Amino acid sequence: GMGGHSGGEIASKITVQAIEESILSLERSSEKSIQKINLVQFGNFKTYLQHAISLASEKVFAKANEDPKLKGMGTTTVAVLFRGNCAYIANVGDSRVYFLRNNQLSQLTDDHSLVGEQMRAGFLSPTDMRSHRFKNVITRSVGFQQDVEVDLTVQQVQVGDRFLLCSDGLSNMVEDHELQDILIHNAPHEACERLVDVANARGGDDNISVIIAEVKALSNTKSLSEESTIESE
Repeated sequence: GMGGHSGGEIASKITVQAIEESILSLERSSEKSIQKINLVQFGNFKTYLQHAISLASEKVFAKANEDPKLKGMGTTTVAVLFRGNCAYIANVGDSRVYFLRNNQLSQLTDDHSLVGEQMRAGFLSPTDMRSHRFKNVITRSVGFQQDVEVDLTVQQVQVGDRFLLCSDGLSNMVEDHELQDILIHNAPHEACERLVDVANARGGDDNISVIIAEVKALSNTKSLSEESTIESE
């Protein structure tokens, strides 16, 4: 999150709660619910994630307008919704989702940051990004404005796949090849702890949030994954 007077923490909390409530409302809806039938039938979970994050942005923006001390607060967001043999991925800002399959790591999200845009345009290399003085300037966030543009993608999954969700407090401190090595050689919870330890040992310049989800089985409707979460301030 971002914003003084605990604004970043408040924005993050509101966003997590809003997304969770939106997803749970789908789970709790009856089997005959038109909304649920449409989502399951057409696989339109990307739209549902977009709605959930848009609602979160509206709530954060409204809260910021209630208190001058919170004006301008916002948060980066990544979310992965597992359904059947697919992972539906949403992101806003420079937090990331990585994907590990057959011991090969790939980044599934684009950074919505000044240096990220310059890299995609060919003006910066990945190495330049890490040392750039504007590396923490983001171009999108949840709640800074009422409306938010959300990137959405779908990744087919197999048993054994792993997904790493992290804030820039991790990705700014640990190289991709190091992320890959730690994910390969450790169980999810141990990998979370190891990643946070490495980032902190290198300075721990920012809060570090890490989630690792491993696909354990596949189902037509539900997510069956093992998840570990670690946060460090």
